[in-house]
Amino acid sequence: MKVVILCGGLGTRLREETEFRPKPMVEVGGRPILWHIMKTYAHHGFHEFVLCLGYRGNNIKEYFLNYEAMNNDFSICLGQKSQIRYHDRHTEQGFGVTLADTGVKCMTGGRIRKIEKYVDGETFLLTYGDGVCDVNIRDLVEFHKSHGKIATVTTIPPISRFGMLELAAEDRVERFTEKPKTDGWMSAGYFVLNREVFDYLGGDDCIFEREPLEQLALDGQLMAYRHDGYFYAMDTYRDHQHLNDVWSGGAAPWRVWA
Repeated sequence: MKVVILCGGLGTRLREETEFRPKPMVEVGGRPILWHIMKTYAHHGFHEFVLCLGYRGNNIKEYFLNYEAMNNDFSICLGQKSQIRYHDRHTEQGFGVTLADTGVKCMTGGRIRKIEKYVDGETFLLTYGDGVCDVNIRDLVEFHKSHGKIATVTTIPPISRFGMLELAAEDRVERFTEKPKTDGWMSAGYFVLNREVFDYLGGDDCIFEREPLEQLALDGQLMAYRHDGYFYAMDTYRDHQHLNDVWSGGAAPWRVWA
């Protein structure tokens, strides 16, 4: 089953890092956040990836073209009989990565439509290249298979970025809660989709999170997989710093791999 990862956005809210590289290549713990996302899927047995490239997509191509040399010790013979011998085996053995240029200005729905030719099964996985999660992908897929609908989205309880106050009479603070969970559910990405979803997608200006998902919901074809665990999206420089702090603390919740 293919894992499609949206990697083409401009990342304007993280301009401190994305002015010269795409957001999926911004590093957490010395590795691109894209690497962390792929490692999560691979841990659950999904090793075939399709990356939808856009803004500075060549950076991502160069990363994978140079992956063996940059992640192994090696010996090289120069000259006409050029040869490279790698001495180590990194832990990403067997990853299959298709890098698809889907255009700089293309919206998310258009990007997904453009990689249809690389999806060879009836079902595929989809997420964004900027959010880490500890969701059990295998359980998510089983949930999707159980209901028979076209689409499943992973949902989480939203968490306020600010402390919440409960006020009593005369403006006395009765209770203070630091960044509490709030009512409702929000999308965390980490979709499971049947091929029929391509029928809901339009041209380059198609935004997947608008008309396609709205219509799927109206048609009764969108189901929610409730995840009470960890999810964090890297939208701002503050988010970038937070994820690096969590990683350096040695207990990153999304590190489900050994």
